[in-house]
Amino acid sequence: MASNALPIIEAGPLPPDQLIAQDARLLSGQLHALRARLFPPASRKTLRTFTSGEAAEWIGISDAYLRQVSLAGEAPEPAKTASGRRAYTLEQIHDLRHALARARARPYVPVRQPDEHLQVIAVTNFKGGSGKTTTSAHLAQYLALRGFRVLAIDLDPQASLSALFGYQPETDLGGNETLYGAVRYDDQARPLDEIIRASYFAGLDIVPGNLELQEFEHETPRALAGQRRTAAAPFFARVASVLATVDDRYDVVVIDCPPQLGFLTLAALCAATGVLVTVHPQMLDVASMSQFLLMTADLLDVVREAGGTPRFDFLRYLVTRFEPQDGPQAQVVAFLRNLFGERVLTNAMVKSTAISDAGLTKQTLYEVGRQALGRSTYGRAIEALNAVNREIEQLIRQSWKRPA
Repeated sequence: MASNALPIIEAGPLPPDQLIAQDARLLSGQLHALRARLFPPASRKTLRTFTSGEAAEWIGISDAYLRQVSLAGEAPEPAKTASGRRAYTLEQIHDLRHALARARARPYVPVRQPDEHLQVIAVTNFKGGSGKTTTSAHLAQYLALRGFRVLAIDLDPQASLSALFGYQPETDLGGNETLYGAVRYDDQARPLDEIIRASYFAGLDIVPGNLELQEFEHETPRALAGQRRTAAAPFFARVASVLATVDDRYDVVVIDCPPQLGFLTLAALCAATGVLVTVHPQMLDVASMSQFLLMTADLLDVVREAGGTPRFDFLRYLVTRFEPQDGPQAQVVAFLRNLFGERVLTNAMVKSTAISDAGLTKQTLYEVGRQALGRSTYGRAIEALNAVNREIEQLIRQSWKRPA
């Protein structure tokens, strides 16, 4: 009987390095084959179309008004499904948003004005499994759907965010194609705009990551020890320095930080205007977060003494993987709210099988859509997710002194 199981490769007399390398090649090959099956024919991710109701909701108008605009010929002509329903691409949603802004003189397009600074949001915690990548991906996509110009940066050498956006780090990226290529200390550094890649998500660009990012952790101590001449910017200012070169292209930058408090994370925090600390509501995770905060405070103090000036428009704690019916978790959340008050976001990222199911095909909830999952399961998950992201969007607007 035929079997789809992978062949079992015996360890045999292979030394550990060769055995691990063999397993890495086997796994990488299977991941590449899986991607080819999931995203044929080009083995690249594409984005679904959106219903007229979804399009109207993202723009901030009613479906009836969208229909009226369409009948008047003011909107791009959408495709029609087999059942005759309108289906909009994200590009068409953006075009419609701009058309409405021109015709109605209303702020349907939320891009920042010249007196509004670039928002750089670092999503961080040094405990793995706290939901950093899930938060980063959904926040970046939400903001793009809302019409912001967004840059997502994968600063984690494990590159989970990159994988979620359809990149296989060990095969799709060459040397100097991560943020390390822009922040490195030698003459091989490249301009950031040469590294940025457009994604399949209109309005959302990405700087993918891979193991090359770890080089920054190795090179920085040597630079600090004077073994290598540093460029103009010290390590803690290098991320901010390269982001300044693309300042006019984006409204918001979302950085998925590595699960460690190293030089990369510190540089991201020094570039940040907003920080989201993800917290899984278990006491062990909260205890770990305590150590993270103490270390972060000490290191930022050292940075300040060295001439750095980190300033945040906001610092918020986001409860992730929250199960509202779990009594101990509810007690932990109450404990955090009692300690930190409004610095704990009102809404929590609820644990949901919908997010897990979407992740099986390396997709987010915004990508799979209601039709791909159970309506009630999807509905509960997307409602909680949108509530979190709306709250963060409001923080961004407040930092620009815009009305709610």
